[in-house]
Amino acid sequence: MKTTIQKIVEQLGLLPHPEGGFYSETYRGISQISTASGDRSASTAIYFLLTANNFSALHRINSDELWHHYLGDPVHIHAIDQQGNYQQHLLGINFPEGQNPQITIPAGQWFGSESIGPFGYSLVGCTVSPGFDFADFELGNRQTLFKMFPQHQALIERLTRSAS
Repeated sequence: MKTTIQKIVEQLGLLPHPEGGFYSETYRGISQISTASGDRSASTAIYFLLTANNFSALHRINSDELWHHYLGDPVHIHAIDQQGNYQQHLLGINFPEGQNPQITIPAGQWFGSESIGPFGYSLVGCTVSPGFDFADFELGNRQTLFKMFPQHQALIERLTRSAS
């Protein structure tokens, strides 16, 4: 890891995330909401660090996820809805380049992300409502996603970690 990345990981207490990158939970609301999966915090938030040599693998959760850009390179967030429609979002703070500092991914969409640019990292925040719970997290299986969305095979191959 580069020195800047090491400093961010250490200062924010970041740990490896199962989908890729590093994270640290910064907020878990004490208010509870009843969901089909059980009671959840009303909202949660994390720091999430992506590096140029990594990506956030395609996954989905049962809640809306709001992404915020803090530092470093812009991020491509790739999303596929239940009907197979693809959308690429550009998270960042360079408005003239068409970047947005905040992006929302609706509950149930498959999405993954990658840092793009010269710094080699992107520090973002993710706010989830109802709050995140790993029981509501599904990491994409390459073969299953190929069957669901054959029109997106190149993206699925790039943003999943194994063929099984």
